[in-house]
Amino acid sequence: MAAQGLIHGPIGDDGLHLCVDMQRLFAPGGPWPVPWAEKVVPAIEELVARHASRTLFTRFIPAARPGEAPGMWANYYRRWAEVTLSNIDPRLIELMPQLARFVPPATVVDKHVYSPWTEGRLDALLSGSGVRALVITGGETDVCVLATVLGAIDRGFRVILVTDAICSSADRTHDALMEVYHSRFSEQIEAASMAEVLECWPQLTR
Repeated sequence: MAAQGLIHGPIGDDGLHLCVDMQRLFAPGGPWPVPWAEKVVPAIEELVARHASRTLFTRFIPAARPGEAPGMWANYYRRWAEVTLSNIDPRLIELMPQLARFVPPATVVDKHVYSPWTEGRLDALLSGSGVRALVITGGETDVCVLATVLGAIDRGFRVILVTDAICSSADRTHDALMEVYHSRFSEQIEAASMAEVLECWPQLTR
């Protein structure tokens, strides 16, 4: 079973909050709604308020036009033509307002695929930063959070998944992925509640 709670101890100055794709694009009423995203926003907002300078938001940026993407992504954007940049309000790619207000000092990394690691921007930003632990929140549990978690594991980061601060548009696959996280990554994932993370990650005093 995956580690329950912060078994490796408190989170220190080497921690970074990595919040995945909490954008208006996925808010209720958006073109790709995650209906219960709003339920996890208050917890995420509390964590960001405490560690704004130690927070990095990712944003998923759709293709510019239908079919304009490499490989099978071209088919994807023919299917989702109405969500390409040429067909949506550009404000939809922005972070949800409750979170956008923290940038800066929080930072943003844009990506065009599910994983924030593939295009190299996140690796470049973290190289030499001293970050060793990633506290992961956001959406979706079974898509972009999954890609983020697996990339972090492969790079050897301490991975802390905040169980009540991630969300999906599909309850069944959210539950299935939570089972995968809990049953298949006993050495690589600590699954902790937001209350425990807040208690065990003190604010920097400098």
